[in-house]
Amino acid sequence: MSNIARIGMDTSKSIFVLHGVSADDQVVLRKKLRRNQVLEFFSKLSPTQIGIEACGASHHWSRKLEELGHEVLLIAPQHVKPYVRRNKNDAADAEAICETMSRPRTWFVPAKTADQQAGLMLAGTRDALIRRRTQLSNMIRSYAAEFGLVSPRGLDKIEPLLGRIAADETLPDLAKEMFADLGGDYTQLQDRLTIIEKRLQLWHRSHEQSRRLAQIPGVGVVGAALMTMKVPDPKAFRSGRHFAAWLGLTPKDHSTAGKQRLGVITRAGDEALRSVLVVGATALLQQVRKGRSLQSRWLAELLRRKPPKLVAVALANKTARIAWKLMVSGEVYDRNRVTPPQDGITGELVAA
Repeated sequence: MSNIARIGMDTSKSIFVLHGVSADDQVVLRKKLRRNQVLEFFSKLSPTQIGIEACGASHHWSRKLEELGHEVLLIAPQHVKPYVRRNKNDAADAEAICETMSRPRTWFVPAKTADQQAGLMLAGTRDALIRRRTQLSNMIRSYAAEFGLVSPRGLDKIEPLLGRIAADETLPDLAKEMFADLGGDYTQLQDRLTIIEKRLQLWHRSHEQSRRLAQIPGVGVVGAALMTMKVPDPKAFRSGRHFAAWLGLTPKDHSTAGKQRLGVITRAGDEALRSVLVVGATALLQQVRKGRSLQSRWLAELLRRKPPKLVAVALANKTARIAWKLMVSGEVYDRNRVTPPQDGITGELVAA
């Protein structure tokens, strides 16, 4: 099998389908392997290019195959789909992967290290606990409203509400028991979230790049940690503009006949990272309005002409570009480095 130029591998829990071609694109390999046969097969194979869809366990297989001397290319599934011929099956997927990896304009996904994946597991657990806390707090509020007990918005109002419920003599005993169970679950979730937040802080402090990114206004610990975890190779992007486009913070382009038609943001890329940047930009805008944060000429002009939500997305786009620059250059964000002010408006912050 020394004439194999590249192999497309379709993965699953137990069945792996291979499609290999030679340098002149002639099919030289079609094979189905069980999970326990994969490493044994590739250990006997000369170093070659292997394409895998970037899906569950793909980063694990990438690390294992690279240890055997192979070059592994991870491909986003949406880039593989156009090359699937007619019926979808494992063999067709493997062939499509093999075809996709040969195209010169294909973008590949950098493989994540075990440390980065452990960090992503920590961030994912935190997100899951926050969703469960929100669900539980909404459940407590809605059930309490059925008994005429209404509470103001905010997570800090849940415990006082539970206290009012426990002290209300008009509630049925069964309802009090159910509220007590829900309150106990809510307290446990809060305790678990506190532990997770501390672990995330420790992870953030142990990574130099994450500490540097957190200095950017509107990023914070969570945003800095997520960018460090989810962007293992920032140099894969040609510029900050490409990085912002990858995050989906640029408008959809549906232009034709020489007329430019731009729509809403594409929402491509990583949803969690994009939402953290937009939320951070929204919080920064609130501080700007209250006069507690530095306001740039660009931001002041944009706030005058555009709705606040649109400005928040634009600010998130700019934050993403600055973050990319710092990740690539290794520099530190300088809050004191500003452009000269004009017309009484404070100058614009730039990256160091």
